[in-house]
Amino acid sequence: MNATGFAYKKVIKPLLFRLSPDTAHAQVVRGLSLASNTPGIPQLVRQLHVRTHPELIQRWKGMTFSSPVGLSAGLDKNGRISPMMQALGFGFAEVGSVTAQLCVGNPKPWFYRLPKSQSLVVHVGLANEGVEPIVGRLESYKQVGFPIVLSIARTNSQAASGIKEGIQDYVASAKRAHRSPAIGMVELNISCPNAYGGQTFTTPKLLTQLLDAIDAVGLSKPVFVKMPIDLSWTQTAALMDVIVKHNITGVTMTNLTKQRSGLVLHDPLPDTVLGGLSGAPIRDLSTELIRKTYAHYGSQLTIIGVGGIFSRRCVRKNQSWCDVC
Repeated sequence: MNATGFAYKKVIKPLLFRLSPDTAHAQVVRGLSLASNTPGIPQLVRQLHVRTHPELIQRWKGMTFSSPVGLSAGLDKNGRISPMMQALGFGFAEVGSVTAQLCVGNPKPWFYRLPKSQSLVVHVGLANEGVEPIVGRLESYKQVGFPIVLSIARTNSQAASGIKEGIQDYVASAKRAHRSPAIGMVELNISCPNAYGGQTFTTPKLLTQLLDAIDAVGLSKPVFVKMPIDLSWTQTAALMDVIVKHNITGVTMTNLTKQRSGLVLHDPLPDTVLGGLSGAPIRDLSTELIRKTYAHYGSQLTIIGVGGIFSRRCVRKNQSWCDVC
């Protein structure tokens, strides 16, 4: 274990776990945001702590990825810490999910730890400042060669919960992403489990309507769809059959689960704790969905695997990255 790993495991993590998860999240983002906006700090951190691995570098769709490991949406909701994510060695970062309008999210608490289960229960509800200020902030950074994925969803409100209104919400954010040189890729999050009205666009008919509208925007950037985890394979495949007919580059697999029966948990989880589960308890299910997606649609779609890293095992075969986490 290097000095950074030792400091995190023995000092930083114990201190953070003495705070509530909501407070810890806020403090971490605040600290990383301050470092991101302090001239010279991201460069110094990168020089001191990040080793270069040329064998991991990959160029794809005009972008350079220094590492196959990216930051998934959820931590950096408002685009405040991407310079430090680059400095810490991530190959790319997702920002958001962002919505067309400011969204305060669900009532707190937003997070609940399941430490023995290596999981976090999340009930944020798409809290973010709105696409315009977030993209403007990203455009203010000088991050050369660091791909940013803007994850967009519909605003978590009754006003945006209708089909027409929801599509207009996605389109407004997509148009802002289309105009921004700071955005390298766009992710359509259709699978947030904690939003008003539920996962509206997870039927073939409604997904077709959404993707028709996104196609009309004319995005020149790679577009991904973030998929739900709680559908059967038959239902998932029906959505994939829609996706491959549109201007979609790939899929992000997968979002949180709200299904708790059948999960192997090593911590008590009261019914009063709301939200979707992440991490180790859903690893097998998520990995199986990735396997099936690759087997059936791998020649048509690029796959981003989501869910956390639990070991240092990494494999690279035939100049392609392999998801083993």
